[in-house]
Amino acid sequence: MKVQAAVIRTGNGPFTIEELELEAPRGDEVLVRMVASGMCHTDLLSRELPPEFFGGPQVYGHEGSGVVEEVGADVTDVAEGDHVVLSFNHCGACPACDTGKLPYCYNLTEFNMSGGRPDGSKAFTDAGGDSIGSHFFGQSSFASHSVVARTSVVKVDPSYDLTLLGPLGCGIQTGAGAILNTLDVQPGSSVVVTGAGALGLSAVMAAKVAGAETIIAIDRHANRLELAEKYGATTTLSGDAADLTLGIHDATGGGADYAFDTTGNAAVVRASFEGLNNLGTIGLAGVGFGDLTFDFISLIGGRTITGVMEGDSTPSEFIPRLAQLNADGRFPYDQLITTYPIDRINDAEAASADGSVIKPVLLF
Repeated sequence: MKVQAAVIRTGNGPFTIEELELEAPRGDEVLVRMVASGMCHTDLLSRELPPEFFGGPQVYGHEGSGVVEEVGADVTDVAEGDHVVLSFNHCGACPACDTGKLPYCYNLTEFNMSGGRPDGSKAFTDAGGDSIGSHFFGQSSFASHSVVARTSVVKVDPSYDLTLLGPLGCGIQTGAGAILNTLDVQPGSSVVVTGAGALGLSAVMAAKVAGAETIIAIDRHANRLELAEKYGATTTLSGDAADLTLGIHDATGGGADYAFDTTGNAAVVRASFEGLNNLGTIGLAGVGFGDLTFDFISLIGGRTITGVMEGDSTPSEFIPRLAQLNADGRFPYDQLITTYPIDRINDAEAASADGSVIKPVLLF
């Protein structure tokens, strides 16, 4: 079938809207008509990598939401007409998958970022007959229709607004999951969240859901800190690293129980780590480049550092939970969204980059 899709032709080039040919779904795949797709930093990583790492023309997008139009012969748990949110893919057969740690799948790169299916095939073909990368995070949702890996599909209540659900597949799931799953923030505790973008503000909202007593948000931009206060932050901080550590200790009376970093900034990570109490834990989700160093003494005092992928979520369970929290008015992530038609995808990217928009969502 013919579909409309946003294609990146070069790593630092614009998205181009093109008509592509899409294959029919294979036995373990689902054809989804996209209603919306969130735009996440991960969709734009090709901008930050050396040109030799660019894998060729591709359809990105990994926060899709839509309606099932066809299922492969081996798919039995979703059906035509089902409303779905799309999340990351996983192999289902490695030690991580076997223990329920799906975001840490040993084959994560092969199943999510290889430019096609794990067997190397691609589902899109352009007007010149050339293959176009597909199955980004199992979905490639910057397209009007896409063939999606069954393991990326989460069925949701049809009463929910599909135009708002896409970001639950990655960014919002990661921020909320870091608090509710990875760190397992307890009622009455203290939490530091560094970076008040979509991930950070989702984490602030989730910390409020978890019943944290002290929620500290850190960001360079006053408008982001105002939003953090709106969504649950009890203290906001900005400044150099030494001031941040002191501010955390002052706000918590001796150190925070938990911290979550979305910045990838080494100095900010160290400042929040040093702001923990002796039993504190920091989760890292920010994508940084270069080294992050700690002295030995700071590491043997009982504090814990852990990476965070997709908020340690099982999407089929966690996405419906977040959607229900939103419906109940307790997790208002939808207020972070600004929508754009798909043909304005470059405007959406620019608005995300300059910080004028928290969470762009593309509509089809």
